[in-house]
Amino acid sequence: MTLASAQVESTLLALKIAFLVLLYLFIWRIVRSASRDLRLPQESMILRPHQVAGLLPQPPAPELGRLVVTASPALEEGEIFVLDAAPISIGRGAVNDIPIASDEYASSRHARFEPRRDGVYVEDVGSTNGTFVNGVRVTRERRLSPGDLIRIGETDLRFEP
Repeated sequence: MTLASAQVESTLLALKIAFLVLLYLFIWRIVRSASRDLRLPQESMILRPHQVAGLLPQPPAPELGRLVVTASPALEEGEIFVLDAAPISIGRGAVNDIPIASDEYASSRHARFEPRRDGVYVEDVGSTNGTFVNGVRVTRERRLSPGDLIRIGETDLRFEP
């Protein structure tokens, strides 16, 4: 009986050693795989708010009004400029959103239209000849009403909501 129990014990010992070898091989493969993943450049899954905004489809900016050209030496009569959320500048300079280069009475930076929650405002930005709304010179920013006529140099614009 001692021979049989010795064979059983040696078989169990061999199985224990085989199990430990397999266990260490398994752990070694996990560590090797994890170390490879750590060496590769990772892409972060945490996004900043401006990154998320770039990924989401943006709804079109709501139209808050528009300017219709009624008379101008530089622009075509009936031309329409849409006012959305961004301010619009107008003047003779090429850096303006609405350039009126051939209007000799307009300043290089003449006026600015700024849409806000409570309406669209026009402001003279230091022009020489002034900005007029319905024939009255604008001395500070002024909220536009439907049908207002804005004169910038020799260019006349009508505001429509």
